[in-house]
Amino acid sequence: MAIQYGDETLAIRLRTLLGNRHSVVAAATISSSQGQQVAGFGADPAADFEIGSISKGVTGLLYADALARGEVDRSTALGDLLPLGDCPAARVTLTSLSTHHSGLPRLAASSAPLRRTAALWFRGANPYGDNLDQLIAQARSVRVGKPRARYSNLGFELLGHAIAAAAGVSYRQLVGERVTDPLGLDVFYAPATSAELRSSALTGRSRFGRARQPWTGEAVGPAGGIRASIGAMARLAAALLDGSAPGLSALDPVSQFAGRAVGIGAAWVTLEHNGRTVTWHNGGTGGFRSWLGLDRAAGAGVVILTATSAAVDRPGFTLLAEIASGPNHRPQR
Repeated sequence: MAIQYGDETLAIRLRTLLGNRHSVVAAATISSSQGQQVAGFGADPAADFEIGSISKGVTGLLYADALARGEVDRSTALGDLLPLGDCPAARVTLTSLSTHHSGLPRLAASSAPLRRTAALWFRGANPYGDNLDQLIAQARSVRVGKPRARYSNLGFELLGHAIAAAAGVSYRQLVGERVTDPLGLDVFYAPATSAELRSSALTGRSRFGRARQPWTGEAVGPAGGIRASIGAMARLAAALLDGSAPGLSALDPVSQFAGRAVGIGAAWVTLEHNGRTVTWHNGGTGGFRSWLGLDRAAGAGVVILTATSAAVDRPGFTLLAEIASGPNHRPQR
């Protein structure tokens, strides 16, 4: 039988919500009325997962924290902090990057995204192994479009490294000094190479069971390169709810993102679900999926991490609605 740990009711509910699509899963629920529960199966509690684009949410927190510290302001541009010369990207502001309104594309054309995608699908290769110098070179040649809502991995890579430069450290150091250490997270880091992976690092798999290389890379850290254990993610979610996390203003929507019904703060998306306001971000890499959602009014949060590339958004929203409804609606076995 696969390893199973933690709250049995939550573990059973996970199996019901996820079906047989995932063999390695970890989840946490946080509630002001029910406390915190963690459960998982397929790996032990110390295992670390790729959290994918939830890394953008972390970068959003760090950006809001940098604003509060006075290290950057809302007019600060990429060229003020990164060696971009006089290229168009140098004039892009950090504020526009934080809400995906910068005009930057999802990826730089010079990074050969089609070739990298093909290598991922056919060989399971990591498409995001660039270092910071390569990222800067890509940014110098990128075209900047109109400042409209457009999801950009490139934009958040640049945002994270820019605010790290403002603090005089690397992005990995910034995460450690302002998130991992202050919040006491056991496993929460942004590896630049596969050699920096912990022994507890899981191997992700496609929906068809094919192993995928880890998505490590110095450049991708701020947009999708953080790895974490379920315990660390539970603590982060709790800190977002109790106010002890840095940069909490990142959670507050300041712009529309996908029509009037969806707002965005610094990376964090807000929408109405079943009559309640949910603040959330998801993540997906070659072999992992993740979801973190908060019902701030109810003091409730949910994290789901899996080592398979099948979506977990719907189970996340469902479980959060159940937890936010209170102890009388706790899922039954």
